[in-house]
Amino acid sequence: MIDFQCKPSYTVGDLALIVAILRAPGGCPWDREQTHASIRPNMLEEAYEVCEAIDQNDPDHLKEELGDVLLQVALHAQMERETGSFTLDDVADGICKKLIFRHPHVFGDVHAENADQALDAWDAMKRVEKSQTTYTDTLRAVARALPALWRAEKVQKKAKKAGFDWPDAQGAVDKLSEEIGELQAAMAGQGDVTEELGDLLFACVNVARFLAVDPEQALTQATDKFTDRFARVEEKARAQGRDMKDMTLSQLDELWEEAKRDLKDDR
Repeated sequence: MIDFQCKPSYTVGDLALIVAILRAPGGCPWDREQTHASIRPNMLEEAYEVCEAIDQNDPDHLKEELGDVLLQVALHAQMERETGSFTLDDVADGICKKLIFRHPHVFGDVHAENADQALDAWDAMKRVEKSQTTYTDTLRAVARALPALWRAEKVQKKAKKAGFDWPDAQGAVDKLSEEIGELQAAMAGQGDVTEELGDLLFACVNVARFLAVDPEQALTQATDKFTDRFARVEEKARAQGRDMKDMTLSQLDELWEEAKRDLKDDR
């Protein structure tokens, strides 16, 4: 039996202790077996669940999901503590020092009158901190593990700071049309389909950036809309006593147009 005293409320320090107990001999077999790599998906999943709680505007849910993310941080830190590399306190020390260093307009003598100037100060200090001496360094520093649409948008914003950008949205739209043509050529055997499709998606993100639209959010909304319309099509097919997979594309398209009208009327 583990010697642990339960109490009415706990702190971050208690969390670190509990995680250490779970990974110690006599603790939890599952927790002891985990590695950074094995729980990597958990960190991503928990972060997305935090985002869902934010979207739901649910403080209680948000508190719970932030706790799940904090657990992942504590687990990773404990794994390194066991090797003598660093501790949770070292993690906190590092982020505190980073915040102070990257806010010279708060903790130093740099002036920032608005959010844009504050972000410029942050970016300047980040380049110093990361020894980024070229614009390319800033592009390569964008994490490859980010969702592809998000990473593309961040890379494009970095390129804009170097002056490498269209003067307006029309240039981005024209490029989109060009990439569609190149994809069609690749589909006809004149090029690499994967490469051209990637270029097309990258161009779509560029258009979204000019329109101040979050491409991840736009695609999420489009997927939700498709799902809602698909559900209505299936309902209509079942009401006719039919299975969708036994219907022709023309018949399904007719139901799809009906579903679009129905959902617009519902709004």
